[in-house]
Amino acid sequence: MLLFRSEEHVEHWLAGRAPGATISVATLCDLAHAWWANRLDPDWRPRTREENQAILDRLGLTGPFWSLG
Repeated sequence: MLLFRSEEHVEHWLAGRAPGATISVATLCDLAHAWWANRLDPDWRPRTREENQAILDRLGLTGPFWSLG
């Protein structure tokens, strides 16, 4: 994972290469919260692939990169 300060910074770093998936820091925070918020609950259990995919879909993280299938 790399953090960049702007889209222009990403383009400069890519130097003409095709970009991978990019998300904003706000979306990254939303993803981290959704993914790990209940991890320390006493009744925590691992989520199914479908449940994890639903988190990504709900956050608008769709397409081949985000497919857990």
